[in-house]
Amino acid sequence: MELIDLFSLQQTYNQQRIMLCFNGPLTKSLIEEIGNALRNYMERENATASSAMDVFGAYIELTQNIRHYAARKGWDESEAAATVVIARDAEGHYVVSAGNILDAADGPELEARVRKLASLDKAQLKAEYKEQLRKPREEGAVTGAGLGLIDLARKAAEPLSCALRTLDDGRAFFSMRVVM
Repeated sequence: MELIDLFSLQQTYNQQRIMLCFNGPLTKSLIEEIGNALRNYMERENATASSAMDVFGAYIELTQNIRHYAARKGWDESEAAATVVIARDAEGHYVVSAGNILDAADGPELEARVRKLASLDKAQLKAEYKEQLRKPREEGAVTGAGLGLIDLARKAAEPLSCALRTLDDGRAFFSMRVVM
């Protein structure tokens, strides 16, 4: 393996205000450890308690969704990999981004769901949340009620954004960005 230019990587991270970056398999214990590191980092940054909770909540929601998806698919650890980046934008907002491989057939529906939530204003998001709360959950359902994604959209400082890139092997890479 060729020597990685860590200085260039560090410069890129600094220019893009990346606080934390992870790439690899997401295990339950790793999600917890990265979460602890994120909390510590935000404490050192003197982030407000509400900002820290929102960022941590977004991180947990995105990583747990990725982990649950891979588990539903029966994928092994290498297939359950993700890329997670937490940064700050020029205005000082925290930006939580996460991406993972999924079956290409699952991508358009997820992308449409995120784009629909991104198109709603705060009042519409509140109504969507309440409507989702009232819906009966199917017994034995393998997914959550969908409240987490709606809650992310409600707390976000900007509309959610996502991208879907089709890969050659019948899979796709889905990435999502939440600005808190």
